[in-house]
Amino acid sequence: MKFTSTAISLNVPDVAASAEWVQQHLDFAVAMEADGFSSLQHPDAGINLIFLRTGLPSFKPSSAAVDATGVLVVFTVDAIDDDYARLQQAGATIVTPIETEPWGERYFQMTDPNGIVYQLVQWVEPEAGTG
Repeated sequence: MKFTSTAISLNVPDVAASAEWVQQHLDFAVAMEADGFSSLQHPDAGINLIFLRTGLPSFKPSSAAVDATGVLVVFTVDAIDDDYARLQQAGATIVTPIETEPWGERYFQMTDPNGIVYQLVQWVEPEAGTG
């Protein structure tokens, strides 16, 4: 099997709000959009984020057309403290302040206007005795 691209598709009530949020805070750019649909890409992420308006009749299977509650979208970065300061200053809603797990996962979480949780993570040296 050979994959040619990767995307994650999220059902949200307000497509424009999530699309604008990832453009403003995560530097994504619109690749395609239509009524109830926006596909965004980032030159470094290797993945497209697609937002679909919840309840679109074209979504198949219809049983899967629920909102994105409980989804965690994670991106690994290389300067998390700088990103944290920038996003705080930009007014992003930080729901989990920056912290470091003993195994070396330094991260924080924020939400977009539709409640999708985005996590930025940087791997750092684990605490002694946990690696």
